[in-house]
Amino acid sequence: MYNLPSPETPLNQHSLGALELWLINLGAEKCTQNPCLWRWDNIAQWSAEIYFKQDELMIIWSEIDSEGEGKTSQFNFPYGLPRQDVEAALNHGP
Repeated sequence: MYNLPSPETPLNQHSLGALELWLINLGAEKCTQNPCLWRWDNIAQWSAEIYFKQDELMIIWSEIDSEGEGKTSQFNFPYGLPRQDVEAALNHGP
């Protein structure tokens, strides 16, 4: 079993197992076809796809506006950022 480092620890100092545990704890689900992709639904307003890239964590948020139109936004987080900062941005959404 993996333990999570302190929230101030940069992502690049987490093991892969710890990163996966972190996403599971957030409620994300790993894609069975692509082990680098995780999907996370947050309430009914938006969802996110979380990609483990070579040099960064890429997040693509999908959101439905009041007219029912879908829109996406993307942000890349360097692995040197603390986990708590990335988690705060994820929870904030697009």
